[in-house]
Amino acid sequence: MEAAYVFRVRFRLEPRGLRVDPDEFETVAEWPAPTPGEEGWELFRDHLWRGEASDPAHLRERFAERLGVPVVGVTFSELRADRAYLDAFEEAIEADLDRFGADSVRDVRHRHLGSSVRVVD
Repeated sequence: MEAAYVFRVRFRLEPRGLRVDPDEFETVAEWPAPTPGEEGWELFRDHLWRGEASDPAHLRERFAERLGVPVVGVTFSELRADRAYLDAFEEAIEADLDRFGADSVRDVRHRHLGSSVRVVD
């Protein structure tokens, strides 16, 4: 079972005593998705709304900590998951729909991920 939240991250270099051109770069960052039901698995609920970052400043801080450079932008691209992960993900949501304030798994997925889910083999 494998999955990752995929983000496009724009960061800036701030070297001491040097000038660099360009000083901003963009990269793709994959944030490993925790196993559904385990601590941190609700990353989608805590950080995404309708396929967008719900608190861009907070995500920039989180990525800056992990990358060790100033982050100027973060854009969510997709949840990329294999079928086993997605099945477990949906089962975990369905087991606790009240916690998500929704009537269906589809509603929860759409509220947080929009249509940004890609199933891979």
